[in-house]
Amino acid sequence: MYTPRHNHSKLDLAARWAWPDRVFFACGACHILAYAYLERLGRDGDRAVWIKPAKGFGGNHVFVDLGERVFDFHGFSGRPAFLEHYWYRARKALPGWDGELVELPRDVLISEARSKTYDGLWLREPKQFHRDALPRAEKFLKKYDPARSF
Repeated sequence: MYTPRHNHSKLDLAARWAWPDRVFFACGACHILAYAYLERLGRDGDRAVWIKPAKGFGGNHVFVDLGERVFDFHGFSGRPAFLEHYWYRARKALPGWDGELVELPRDVLISEARSKTYDGLWLREPKQFHRDALPRAEKFLKKYDPARSF
């Protein structure tokens, strides 16, 4: 879980767009990064997973599950360590926090309407950001070599 130092309103799209890439993809555009990963680098078995907070809590996040590893704004991480770290940080910020893992079809990641069919989920489409977020995600991915992640 990532908490920005300057918590701009989710409606202030220009301010959020100005954030560094890691912060941008940690705080509101993680699903776009997951979609770009699956499109450019995804292999059979890779899947998008939503960390769905328990009722009454915030702390949504979408990452790519690669089996033993995961990918998100951090880059590649071991799956168990990633999940342990996420739960730890969420509970530190929000005592009593809990959540569940929900697999999402790829098309849900870039469709506001499809995302709203999942209770508690609402995702912006790439062009609903200050600018189209998909090219930014594709550029961010160039920093990571999936062959070196395993």
